[in-house]
Amino acid sequence: MAKADTPSSEDLLKLDSFLCFAIYSANHAFTRVYKPLLDDLELTYPQYLVMVVLWEKDDQTVGSLGEKLFLESSTLTPMLKRLEAMGYITRVRDRMDERQVRVRLTDTGRALRHRANAVPLGIAGATGMEPADLARLRAEIAALRASLLR
Repeated sequence: MAKADTPSSEDLLKLDSFLCFAIYSANHAFTRVYKPLLDDLELTYPQYLVMVVLWEKDDQTVGSLGEKLFLESSTLTPMLKRLEAMGYITRVRDRMDERQVRVRLTDTGRALRHRANAVPLGIAGATGMEPADLARLRAEIAALRASLLR
């Protein structure tokens, strides 16, 4: 960083200079946009993410879902129980390794995908951004996450 680009000690603790706050507050804005879209599906955002991962590839272990969603099984298990109670998934012990629990979509869970197609379209529209700009931003945020997890 060039000396001219170095923030002054006064600027270091200004809220508007925090990248983390920009992401945090953007997350709150996303939550407000997602809520009515997901209310139509009767899903919370984390439940929606589980369903998205299962729509991409059905029949996964709890561990695999947790890795993809950056969630611990202790967080994921209660969510999966609720999705099972709603009739969207089933959880069964793996026949080859009973320590593993496999998560599978039900017919009702598969059918929900059609209704869920409106969600990403609604989110993209709410951003007012072009698809290429959204893709670039998503890639930059993913790279930031990877750097922070090292």
